[in-house]
Amino acid sequence: MPDEDLVFYTLKQAGEMGASYAEARLHSHDTRHILIRNGTVIGVERSISKGLGLRVIVDGALGYASTNKLTRESLHNLAERAIRIARSSSRLIRKPIEFSEARLGRVDYRVSPAKPLDSLGIDEKIKRLQDYWSIVNNSVHKAKIPVFFLMYNEDVEEKIVATSDSGYIHSVIPRIGLFYNIVVMDPGRGSIQRWRQLGASGGLEWLDKFSLEEELRREVGVYERILYEAVSPPRDRVDVVVGSEIVGLIVHESCGHPSEADRILGREAAQAGKSFIKPGMIGERIGSEHVTVVDDPTIPGGYGYYLYDDEAVPARPKYLYHRGLINEHLHNRWTAKIYGVESNGSARAMDYRSEPIIRMSNTYFKPGDHSFEELIEDIRHGVYIKSYMEWNIDDERWSQRYIGLEAYLIEGGELKQLIRNPVLEITTKSFYSAIDAVGKDLRFYAGTCGKGEPAQGVPVWLGGPDVRLRNIRLGVAPK
Repeated sequence: MPDEDLVFYTLKQAGEMGASYAEARLHSHDTRHILIRNGTVIGVERSISKGLGLRVIVDGALGYASTNKLTRESLHNLAERAIRIARSSSRLIRKPIEFSEARLGRVDYRVSPAKPLDSLGIDEKIKRLQDYWSIVNNSVHKAKIPVFFLMYNEDVEEKIVATSDSGYIHSVIPRIGLFYNIVVMDPGRGSIQRWRQLGASGGLEWLDKFSLEEELRREVGVYERILYEAVSPPRDRVDVVVGSEIVGLIVHESCGHPSEADRILGREAAQAGKSFIKPGMIGERIGSEHVTVVDDPTIPGGYGYYLYDDEAVPARPKYLYHRGLINEHLHNRWTAKIYGVESNGSARAMDYRSEPIIRMSNTYFKPGDHSFEELIEDIRHGVYIKSYMEWNIDDERWSQRYIGLEAYLIEGGELKQLIRNPVLEITTKSFYSAIDAVGKDLRFYAGTCGKGEPAQGVPVWLGGPDVRLRNIRLGVAPK
């Protein structure tokens, strides 16, 4: 049976068994990994995942079931199972589940790589990855590199989503990613550890766009200098320029997650946490007028790119914070119904086994108009924290802590010597309220965002420019 027919057959079965709403998703991943440690290949693998997930509403309750057996008999049984799950839950719910009306798509779209993933052979890819080890190992003078772990991955994600209220989306999105971990060590001075993830939608053209050779050479040189030259951060209150890498992480954790409407309503409390945002807080001030945070799935090349979500709703930019005010939440059709708004296309599922839940995509702090030189030119005594090596945030996304990795003193408007282990420990509102200037250079960083039970990890971009905070007291982490 052709793939499209499998989806429509399952929808038909669910409708005939009593579902007032049904949504079938045929979802596949064709994934390849190469793992290298210190220049030696330790693993090459390929995995193919393909199956169908069915979500139904019956008697006001949701049911979800999935299978990787794509036969008529199995899909009939799948519909029976999803219906049974929903009916068994219906007597327990206080308020029936309803989905909002939506302008659903009927679209076929795909990302076409400039350089297809198969335009290089496996041996050529391995050689390029092994060259990164040579660059790293030859970029130190006194320190050692005991560990350089590199994982390269390619994934082609294909979905057919159809709903009983006429939505139909077929999408094909290839993605490429790199994850690396570096340890730079001197027995008498300790160690510096750096992990980083890069990723994008598209093809092998991103290996050139990442410019990883140049960046690894620069990074390793800086980490060695931190071991031998860095001093302690200042203990008095200072102005702080926070680098775009940290800004991207902060907006993901302290804006994106607490703006998920299912989390606000308590659905995620026992799974991925709570939110400091409560129903009715739209319009409340969270930061200065310089603060605007956007979640936009439609950015070309974005690791979290998509044009329609897994409920067939068109994707669009969402202005979560706008000019310092809580402006909009991330919604699926269920939370949109509760809030009396339209879904903004934020439902995503990791694979066919997973139900669609509210997720971020490409979340970023909107850039301003300052060059980096303008951000630091009037700072008499301050700190620039470019990157981080450790972070944490509390369950409600309010209190957070970031330990800087590459960081510098600012004296008289100029970058001076490296400092080691500065700590930015701050509340969400204090961070956004302290921002008085925003850089103009928007940069994105890849991540795999976790949420749900069972856990789901989906690709996202985190981004922003550099931002300036006034009058901040930094801590210092032990070496």
